[in-house]
Amino acid sequence: QVQLVESGGGLVQAGGSLRLSCACSGLTFSRYAMGWFRQAPGKEREFVASIRWSSITNYADSAKGRFTISSDIAKNTVFLQMNGLKPEDTAVYYCAATLGRGTRTSEYDYWGQGTQVTVSS
Repeated sequence: QVQLVESGGGLVQAGGSLRLSCACSGLTFSRYAMGWFRQAPGKEREFVASIRWSSITNYADSAKGRFTISSDIAKNTVFLQMNGLKPEDTAVYYCAATLGRGTRTSEYDYWGQGTQVTVSS
């Protein structure tokens, strides 16, 4: 049974930082690309960042220069370091796994339950 469990969300002031973690089990972690998505109230879920083979990364324009995705294969865990947070970053953040390489939600096979990130102004 595949499980993705996010943690690290919370309430932070604008300009602050958070580090999200996603612990994975039940899949061969090294075979999957891992992605972070987010969904704000009333909006569609959107791509934030992805990582393949621990080194090939891709970011949404909104994340470039502020967010960093990384992974620890030994721990089957993917991280999202978020710096310079803005109120518009407020959303539920989800990690997901895919054998592909895309940025669309439909391309991802497994999802976590999400973790809330709230940025106050």
